[in-house]
Amino acid sequence: MKKLSLVACGLLLSSTALFAESNSIKEAFANGKTSGDITVYYESQDNKQGTDTSFTAGSVGVNYETDSYNGVSISLGGRAHHEFHEKNDTDYEASFANDAILHTAAIKYANENFFISVGRQAIDLEWLGDYNESVVAGITAVPDTTIILGYTDRQAEIGFDVVEDFTEITEDGAYVLDIKYEGVEGLMVNPYAYTAPDVADFYGLKVTYDTDMFGVTGHYAASNEDVSTTEDGSIYNLEARLNIAGVALAGGYIKTDSDGGVGSIAAYGDNISPFEDGNNTYSTDAKTYYASVGYEIAGVGLTALYGETKYDTTTDTEKEDEFNFYIDYSFTDELSASIAYVDYDDKSNTNGDYKKVFANVTYAF
Repeated sequence: MKKLSLVACGLLLSSTALFAESNSIKEAFANGKTSGDITVYYESQDNKQGTDTSFTAGSVGVNYETDSYNGVSISLGGRAHHEFHEKNDTDYEASFANDAILHTAAIKYANENFFISVGRQAIDLEWLGDYNESVVAGITAVPDTTIILGYTDRQAEIGFDVVEDFTEITEDGAYVLDIKYEGVEGLMVNPYAYTAPDVADFYGLKVTYDTDMFGVTGHYAASNEDVSTTEDGSIYNLEARLNIAGVALAGGYIKTDSDGGVGSIAAYGDNISPFEDGNNTYSTDAKTYYASVGYEIAGVGLTALYGETKYDTTTDTEKEDEFNFYIDYSFTDELSASIAYVDYDDKSNTNGDYKKVFANVTYAF
């Protein structure tokens, strides 16, 4: 699932502080906003070899954020799940480590030039995602630029389809500097740097340009690994997009380092791989071509994605194909449904082939 980005959090906090200021703590709580969802989720996997799996679960997510008082606000959020059905005894438990979890508990301060947020919170940066126990500061004083400084210690992936326990990402956590410049219409320039002490340092640059009709992306990242048994890694991605008569077309190429793959770059989150699974997109010397087409008809969103990856193992060059198909429909502003289909083809080992189906019905409030 996509998570709320740090930049979005910061700008949201800034606007709250400037335009929705409460006059007392009591008023800030009374003026707070509640949101959430009630979701029924189904997942199944048909394996060429091995045991097939499936389960159905119910999920309720609730989020609350106070109004701002003297620039300060508090946010809380949690999610609870219930197993309705599983084919095997461990199918549900394989995706849900807990039946209930508090994923957000943060206190924030913001003004027109600066914001800081401390606690459990959602993050969506290029190589840092999901929910993190973290400290995030942002500078918005520079025109058309947002500068993010962050530290994260523990992380968990949490949504209506999966729940992990919060675990340490490294013994000493990880630090991030992320800069986004958007001073030219349609253009975003995003340099960044990460450091995980005694693990790796990695850095990169992403540039995107979009108009109503077309868009392009260029993205490069590289790592300097501190562990002697881990090779330095790198990755680059080139993508082009085209919108014609309501049809959204995209195609791209992803290449990783011939010796180290991506190293530790993708250890804490990623946004490059377009696939639902992409099992070897980040493997050693991986070369991935992909293309997608999307169209909406009668309110039904249809998207198809196909890609092929060639990658190296210790003994040979292997190949995999993946096809993803998505159907989305909104019955009302609050009620929606979606279905995703995955067909994974392991060219070097046909017994590794599988097909997946994900489906959910969600009421958002």
